[in-house]
Amino acid sequence: MKKRFFRYFPIFVLPTLAAFVISFLVPFLMGLYLSFTEFTTVGNASFVGLKNYVTAFSGGSGFLNALFFTAKFTLVSTLTVNLIAFVLALLLTRGKRGTNFFRTVFFMPNLIGGIVLGYIWQLIINGVLSSLGVDITFDASYGFWGLVVLTNWQLIGYMMIIYIAGLQTIPREMHEVAAIDGASPLQELRHITLPLVAPSITICGFLTLTNSFKMFDQNFALTGGAPGRETSMLALDIYQTFYGSVGSEGVGQAKAVLFFLLVALIAGLQLYFSRRSEAKTE
Repeated sequence: MKKRFFRYFPIFVLPTLAAFVISFLVPFLMGLYLSFTEFTTVGNASFVGLKNYVTAFSGGSGFLNALFFTAKFTLVSTLTVNLIAFVLALLLTRGKRGTNFFRTVFFMPNLIGGIVLGYIWQLIINGVLSSLGVDITFDASYGFWGLVVLTNWQLIGYMMIIYIAGLQTIPREMHEVAAIDGASPLQELRHITLPLVAPSITICGFLTLTNSFKMFDQNFALTGGAPGRETSMLALDIYQTFYGSVGSEGVGQAKAVLFFLLVALIAGLQLYFSRRSEAKTE
């Protein structure tokens, strides 16, 4: 049986492997090469070494400002989305009437596309700020908090569903025993709920962190990086660099490679420490 498995194993793996090589590995390696060149099309690329990476890290390229803005936004949005989603999940798993209706209502914003969502919130925020005679592009702080509100509105419902699934796996008997022993709701939360829902926290933390760090559509629609590219996140900054002017394609590609490495590093570290935390609670 084992010999037959290994005989047919390549046949089943080949389609997936071919798709991975064609759609990811080859474009990635080509993009890595182009990051060391100057080009306007793939056919006229000329090797320039580390020049593009040096330019990317220079003060005028906007990459460092975009990195700081993205890191700050990711930290705030990851904390707020998961905190609010977890609280809503706790409230909606108490068996009260109407909970299914509210679960649906909170989840629905996740079904709206990022571009549409960005323009909707741009209209809402500009309507509020019009009383002050300004709009969302007047100050970078308006754009920052506008993105935070938009991200919370879109992602809270999705993360809430994951937390609800995790909370529903906790045996009811554990809470009953804790109540008999005189445990307070806060003690139940700390010693029963949080340890047992840790896998859901890992999943939600990973999804929120990566989605926030590589956000593009909402940033493009809501602020477009204004004022003066101060609210450009990394993905939007790469887009603006690559298509901003002829001759900047190599710098944009270098930024894209750095962006990929940053996302991979952050996701890897987050998963490592989350899994390590889960192992301690088992």
